[in-house]
Amino acid sequence: MNYTTKNENGIKHLYLHGRFDAHVTPEIRQWLEAEASKPSAQILVNLKEVNFIDSTALAALVQGMKRCRQQDGDLVLCNLQQPVWIIFELTRLDKAFAIFEDESGARDAFA
Repeated sequence: MNYTTKNENGIKHLYLHGRFDAHVTPEIRQWLEAEASKPSAQILVNLKEVNFIDSTALAALVQGMKRCRQQDGDLVLCNLQQPVWIIFELTRLDKAFAIFEDESGARDAFA
């Protein structure tokens, strides 16, 4: 897996590609921790290119979301593929995260 980032209007975008699992989670966790620790952190995680997610990846996203909210910010998700969406439903994390169909809707959530 690889990832790219960008900063647009104060919103940090994280684009993940491939399998989001224990092999890459430490690097993503480190990035999330650095960005989510900033005041009023706003992070958009685009999972359009992610076809698999495991429990370590879910934990990293939850930790990032919690850190953002502690800083009066938020972390939102968008573009979940069906296999990833099913994992969020099974773990009930679809109730914890703001999940959007597309990036536009996710950006609007910060407005």
